Amino acid sequence: MTMDVEDDMVTPGERSTVEVIGHKSHGAVPEPGSIVIARVTKVMGRMASADIMCVGSKSVREKFTGTIRQQDVRATEIDKVDMYQSFRPGDIVRALVLSLGDARAYYLSTAKNELGVVSAQSITGGTMIPISWTEMQCPLTGQIEQRKVAKVI
Repeated sequence: MTMDVEDDMVTPGERSTVEVIGHKSHGAVPEPGSIVIARVTKVMGRMASADIMCVGSKSVREKFTGTIRQQDVRATEIDKVDMYQSFRPGDIVRALVLSLGDARAYYLSTAKNELGVVSAQSITGGTMIPISWTEMQCPLTGQIEQRKVAKVI
């Protein structure tokens, strides 16, 4: 939006223009094909729910929920996926937005090497370290827990 402004510095016959930019910008919105960072909130037998926190490198301002279905956890041996050994509540995951899903949640996938758990806390509260594609280890206790680990990029 532009508007004319009278200004003492402007010579007669000239006009200045002022551009007004809205201060209320909308945060990032997940779209199919975008990579998101989400916090797992609930793990069930056939899916996990997560709150989307970032789309690409931009944080979201509204609440968006994602669902990772059992068939979208990894690309191979889909029928052998155990959701409880892939994710735990509180895990931070990098995922691909597959589609808008239903009215409640976006469908997310971790079926690529660079997708999956990027940060997890052990029961003792230590930040776990990935030691393989399927395991993370607590540096405090040495305890190993199963996860669908994202390849570091």
